[in-house]
Amino acid sequence: MEMRHRKLADLEVSALGLGCMGMSAFYGSADETEAIATIQRALELGVNFLDTAQLYGPMTNEQLVGRAIKGRRDEYVIATKFARRLDAATAGDMSTVGPLDGSADHVRSSIEGSLKCLGTDHVDLYYQHRVDPNVEIEETVGAMAELVQQGKVLHIGLSEAAPETIRRAHAVHPITAVQTEYSLWTRDPESEIIPTCRELGIGFVPYSPLGRGFLSGRFKSPEELDESDFRRHGPRFTGQNLEANLKLAAKVEQIAADKGIAPAQLALAWVLAQGEDIVPIPGTKRRTYLEQNAAAADIELSDDDLARIDAEVPAASGARYDEAGMASVNR
Repeated sequence: MEMRHRKLADLEVSALGLGCMGMSAFYGSADETEAIATIQRALELGVNFLDTAQLYGPMTNEQLVGRAIKGRRDEYVIATKFARRLDAATAGDMSTVGPLDGSADHVRSSIEGSLKCLGTDHVDLYYQHRVDPNVEIEETVGAMAELVQQGKVLHIGLSEAAPETIRRAHAVHPITAVQTEYSLWTRDPESEIIPTCRELGIGFVPYSPLGRGFLSGRFKSPEELDESDFRRHGPRFTGQNLEANLKLAAKVEQIAADKGIAPAQLALAWVLAQGEDIVPIPGTKRRTYLEQNAAAADIELSDDDLARIDAEVPAASGARYDEAGMASVNR
């Protein structure tokens, strides 16, 4: 069955994207050969929407994506992001990353770094990864709009922005997509973010639609994760929150089993059912999981299924990030 397409404003993409972050950062060890094979397999499955960022690595994830798409660049829709200063950064060393910088100068220099790493002359969708509270959003988006005029960027987006910020940004230049964490266990965007996007005709891109892998049932405790995996210390994966969230994941597993599908497929089908303007980007670094995820685009959940999920699957216990992480979202 051919992968369906959806539209983020006027940008057409596959109904599911592929988050590439875990291929080179934050989620423990990575296998570059398998990661490249996964990106290439995505295209065969009709998944053409890739999501990366300068920060992942830093820089190494964009370089990896660049190697994977070589020779077939135009068949993919590439999204990347800028936020923190990387002028003194060493590729692969997160300790060398500088502070947030939403200035026009930083926007201009960041795109050059991304284009070089990706081995392309344009990015299809360019996001501000986190809003810089010290720079007016009008300045940042104004500089991003210049990149559109120059043809270096085709569409612009925001990640983890507050409704008022989205409105102000959209008044400067049309915003194509807003990216925020959204899944069965992270429903916060339903109150204000998604309605704001719909009112303005902006597409919505949920990251971590599988609850950082937890809703797929692939691990039950932080001890199963690599030492370097940031989830080992996340509020949702420790202590009493973990106990509550294990019950939630078991519920997802049970409903999925009743439908004869994998828990990850249920979680993705639920996100897809929330609207045609929503394109989740589950991350994986393995072809097997990619294939399972891609098949979720063909799963139809009935009204009864959706009602059961709403009734039986509560929101997660615990914050999405630690305090420092939470301070950088929804600004």
